[in-house]
Formats: sequence, structure tokens, C-alpha cells
Amino acid sequence: MTTTAASTASAETIVLSPSYNLPIAIVFLAVPLFFVQVWASVAIALFGFFLLVQAATLRLSFTETALDIERGQTLIRRFPYQDWQNWRIFWSPVPILFYFKEVNSIHFLPILFDPKALHACLEARCPRLS
Repeated sequence: MTTTAASTASAETIVLSPSYNLPIAIVFLAVPLFFVQVWASVAIALFGFFLLVQAATLRLSFTETALDIERGQTLIRRFPYQDWQNWRIFWSPVPILFYFKEVNSIHFLPILFDPKALHACLEARCPRLS
């Protein structure tokens, strides 16, 4: 987890470190499937490599008011905490999916970031309502 201090002491932006565990696990799971079903194995391996590239290029930033998704210096999407209704990290032993619900939409993101830091930031910035 990387912390970047903003202009004021109370305004702190936290940028999560990438985690390659999920993409690598998906690629490794495709290997034994290769002997059973070649095309399914190739599709799953390609999906794993796609997630690997996403983990290397995307960053989640927790600002004072919103969760930002960035690629390099480009802001892709901003999710203001005030619009959030609920969030959850699925399958606690091995976190694989992050879900959050806004007023008008729901979002699912694969866990491509440090899951412990993600959970800590979510608890600090947007405590779960239910």
C-alpha cells in the first residue's frame, strides 16, 4: 500500500499496491484443463493474462471523498463514497471479488490489489451499512 499525502494533513490519498495472486492462479488452473479441454483452457489462460495486465496497469486510489480507478496518470472512473450503499469482499479465506453498490448501479471488481489494504481502506472511508 502506497500512501500519498495531499495538500492538507487530513486529506490523504492511499494508492493500493497490486496483487498478482488471482491472475496467476487463473493461469495455473488453465494448465491442467489443457489436457481435458484445449479451447476452454486457452480461454481461461487468456483471461488470466488479461487480469495480469490489468493488475500491472490499473491503480485504486482512496481519496477523502471517492474511490478513483486510474491507469497511469489518467483517471478512468471516480466513485464518490456518498453514493455507496453497501460493499463486500467475497470469499474471505482467498478474496477473489470486490462488490459495491451505488445508488443507481452495482459493481464487481476482481481482487487485483492487496486485499488486506483494500479492506482496511474500505472500513476507514466507507463503513459497511449492512
